[in-house]
Amino acid sequence: MSITAERKTALIKEYATVEGDTGSPEVQVAILTERINNLTEHFKGHKKDNHSRRGLLTMVSTRRSLLDYLKKKDEGRYSKIIAALGIRR
Repeated sequence: MSITAERKTALIKEYATVEGDTGSPEVQVAILTERINNLTEHFKGHKKDNHSRRGLLTMVSTRRSLLDYLKKKDEGRYSKIIAALGIRR
């Protein structure tokens, strides 16, 4: 259900705005999206796992907040990250 260190490093490298950037909204949204996708796959086989479902809802809410912040600060960066990750909205 969690992502590997190599995958996380690849996501950071791909979505970082500057060298060594790990805290920008783009990186955080990319990591959360990866974790959300993994959990979504997990629920296909474990329909009654409500404890993990609560964690999923928390992650979705956090990602939504980060995307709202990014949209408010810079519409271009928001559009770019939405298109790159294939998030609908």
